[in-house]
Amino acid sequence: MAESDAERGFERFITFLDAIVAIAITLLVLPLVELTADVDEYDSVNALLRENRSELWAFLLSFLVVSRFWFAQHDSARHVVRWDRHAASILMLWAVTIVFLPFPTALMAEAEDNATTKILYIGTLIATMLFLAVFEGYLRAHPELTDADPEHDLDPVVGVVNVLMLLIALAITLAIPATSYFPILLLLAAGPIANAWRRLRGGGPRRTPVGE
Repeated sequence: MAESDAERGFERFITFLDAIVAIAITLLVLPLVELTADVDEYDSVNALLRENRSELWAFLLSFLVVSRFWFAQHDSARHVVRWDRHAASILMLWAVTIVFLPFPTALMAEAEDNATTKILYIGTLIATMLFLAVFEGYLRAHPELTDADPEHDLDPVVGVVNVLMLLIALAITLAIPATSYFPILLLLAAGPIANAWRRLRGGGPRRTPVGE
């Protein structure tokens, strides 16, 4: 495959992934749209919003999560300059988790405290970050596919730390149900922890941090 064809091939694939993410985010809002059909059953719009706050919370949380994961994927894939089927396959697995996310999101709105729902939801987030970390690791092992500086642009440490934070969040929410899904906010600590880890190894901060 010619170099220009390889570049166009991967660009088309990334555009396809962007469309998948856009559709997944759109699907997240559909349960809220369906609520408008029942607005006459409530005394006011405020009452509708109050009675369905779990659906609103599920949408906002999942929107932020999917957006975060898209930025993470963008930061990683933007350095790719050549088409590679193995790299594309890893990203396709990542896309599967994004497409699947609206399902546990809908379950979360209906059965927020159910342990199986928590495992499905947070487990999906773990799989998403795991595939992204694998993708960065693959690019690091195949520098001919990218124009990035492996030490600063393709260090999968943040992805691994994100996975660890989500595993801790899952353990906390299962052990202490009252915490609901708030332990997922541990993701906010992933970037600082990863940078501290790099400093201990004598490295500098990542220029395009995954999930930060």
